[in-house]
Amino acid sequence: MHKLKIALLQLIPHATLSENLKKGTEACKKAKRMGADIVLFPEMWSNGYRIYDRPLKEWTAEAISLEDDFVISFGKLAKELNMAIGITLLERYEDSQRNTMVLFDRFGKKKLTYAKVHTCDFDVEKNLSPGNDFYVCSLNTACGEVQVGAMICYDREFPESARILMLKGAELILVPNACPMEINRLSQLRARAFENMLAIVTCNYPAAVPDCNGNSSVFDGVVYLPDMEDSRDTCILQADGSEGIFVTELDLEQLRSYREKEIHGNAYRHPEKYKILISTERNQPFIRTDYRE
Repeated sequence: MHKLKIALLQLIPHATLSENLKKGTEACKKAKRMGADIVLFPEMWSNGYRIYDRPLKEWTAEAISLEDDFVISFGKLAKELNMAIGITLLERYEDSQRNTMVLFDRFGKKKLTYAKVHTCDFDVEKNLSPGNDFYVCSLNTACGEVQVGAMICYDREFPESARILMLKGAELILVPNACPMEINRLSQLRARAFENMLAIVTCNYPAAVPDCNGNSSVFDGVVYLPDMEDSRDTCILQADGSEGIFVTELDLEQLRSYREKEIHGNAYRHPEKYKILISTERNQPFIRTDYRE
C-alpha cells in the first residue's frame, strides 16, 4: 500500500503577501517533485507571523479574507499539482482577525477551515478572535480517505485539543507552528500522538526567523509493534534548524491496525467522571486574573 508522503515547508517568510505567495507556490511545486501527497506551511504564512514588535494597526491591516487571491491561488495549485495543501494566514474575520489554516484537497476543494482556538491571550494574540471549535474532515489522498484535523501552535499545550479531534475521528493532526520547538514542546506533541493513537505533523519556521528554531516534526503515534519486545520511538521525522522542505512517509495501514488493537485513545475512558474539565468556575487553581471570557 502506498504510504502517505507529507512535506513540511520549513521556510523563511518574506515581508509581503505577494512574495510569500510566490515563495510558497515554488515550495509546493518542489514538494510535489519530491513525491508529497500533503504539504503544510508554518503558522500564519501570509505575513510570516510578523505580529510582534510592530504597531497593532500595521499588522492587523495585513489580514485577508478566505476569498483573497492568496488563498484561492493555493486551492488552484492543489488541483494543478494533485496534492493537498495546508495554507495558513492572518484571516480578516468580521470586525477582527483570526489565526487560520485552510486545507485544500488534491482536487482543489476546500475541506477544512480551522481558526486557532487557544490564542496566546497573554501576548499580542489577545487582539485576535479565537476559533469556535475543532474540526475533522475526510481528505481524499493517494492512500484513500484520511481523517484529518488541525491545531495551531499553542493549541498543543491543551490535551483537550487533540483529544476532541481523536473523538471526532482524526487519524492525522496538522499543526502549523511559530515558536521554539524545544524538548518540552516536542514532548507535548509526542504525548498527544501517544495518548490518542494518531499522527501529529508540525511545521515550524527555521532558526533564521526570530523566536523560532525549526525542528518541524512528525510523530506517527505507533508505540508498539508485534515484532518488537519494547516500545519504539514514534518520531519519524525531526528537522534541524535550517530552511528546507522535509518529507516523510506515514504508514496509515500500520496506524490503523495499531488503533484496532491497543489500549489508548478512546478504549478505556470514563467520561462520566470528567465533569470538572468543562467547569467554568473561577475558584480553580492557576486561573489568571486577566482571563478572557
